This record gives sequence, C-alpha cells and structure tokens, in this order.
Amino acid sequence: MRSVLFVLVLALCALPVFAQEHQHGHEHGKHHAERPDPQKPQGENLQVPPTWKVRPDNPEAEVTIGPDAETADIRFVNMTPGWHVTTGPAAIFYHPASTAEGAYRAETTIHLFDPGRRNEAFGLFLGGQNLDGDDLSYDYFLIRKTGEFLLKRRAGAETAVLQNWTKHAAVVPYGPDAEGSVENTLAVEVGAETVDFYVNGEKVASKPRAEIATDGVVGLRINHGLNVHVSEFKVAFGDD
Repeated sequence: MRSVLFVLVLALCALPVFAQEHQHGHEHGKHHAERPDPQKPQGENLQVPPTWKVRPDNPEAEVTIGPDAETADIRFVNMTPGWHVTTGPAAIFYHPASTAEGAYRAETTIHLFDPGRRNEAFGLFLGGQNLDGDDLSYDYFLIRKTGEFLLKRRAGAETAVLQNWTKHAAVVPYGPDAEGSVENTLAVEVGAETVDFYVNGEKVASKPRAEIATDGVVGLRINHGLNVHVSEFKVAFGDD
C-alpha cells in the first residue's frame, strides 16, 4: 500500500511541471504561428494585412494607408507570396509578433521596381522599441539602386550613421539594363559577440554586438517614392 501511495504522490507532484512544460510548448508554438508567412496572407489577398503596423517617419502627417494606389499615400497589400509596398512618405512596416532577442537571423528578399531618378533606400530594421511613441528607436540596414548599403540608427527624431553608404559588389543595382525589377536578399545574423550583415549571401559588414540594437521588433523600412515587392520576410531562431 505504501508503495502505491508513494507512486501516486510522485505522479501528482509531476503534474504541475508537465502542465508548465505543456503550456510553454503551446505558447512557443503559438508564437511561431503568429509570425507573418509570405505564403499565407493574414487577411485577404490584395488588401492591407490587418495584423501589420505602418509608421511613417512623420507620424503627425495625415497619411492614408490602403490597397488603392490612386487614393492611398502608402499602398501596402498582401500579394502572395509576400507583400507589395508603394510609398509616398517613408515608413517602417512591422508585425508585432516579429520580435527577437538573443541569437537569431532576420532575412528579407525585396524586388525593386523602376525607381526612376530616385535613389531611395529600403531594407530591414531591428531592435525596435516603443515604435508607437515619440521615443521610438531602432537600427536599420538598407540598400539602394546604386549598389550601396548603409547602417544607421534612429532614436526619436534623431538619426546617427553607424556605417555610411558603402559600395559593394554583392548588392544588385538597378541599372539601365534592368528589366522589370531587381532582387536582393538582406540578412542580419545576431550572435553572442557580433552582428553580421549579408546581401545575397555575402557578408558585407560586421559589428560588435554591443554597438548594435538587436533586442526588439524586426521589420521593414521603405523610404519614400519606392515601388517594391517583399517576397520573403522571416525571423529564425535555433529551434526554427
């Protein structure tokens, strides 16, 4: 009888631990499910994705975000696979579930359509904090049609250059021979000591982790007057 009672006590004691582990696994899976998937639009195709947020550089200006290029200041729609963005004013685009800390890799593939004479930039931001407020902050990694990349920081209304515009052969430019669009994949790998920046699989820069804001929201930054298609956007951890 004692042995039966002992086994029963052990089983009861183990239940909270199992429940915690089960709940943790459930929350972890839920977190994964909430991340944006370019193959599975959240909301209707060709409509503004309802779960994303858009913050123009000037949040006080009246900016219409919608699916109609004729009436919207910023056209932002699901266009499987991915999302299509046509900007008037510059803005950041982010999904609240795309947060990261510790070691991770953020990646996006962006197709640039004819920018005309504009030499505006686009790419990733990371370490986003207080993105709805006046004291927002994030670091960003951008490229532009001339085949250059930039590392920069925003804190409130102020910006600071972390690495100025740098020409690199890995960046596919939009030149006179471009037909339709040009494709570039940008990635940021955050490690324990360093943060590495990649374009089309080639490392273009590396910075000490202490010098880069990494913990927070990860998203997209598209400067003004651009027409791009984002066919891939993901944040991956070691267990993904």
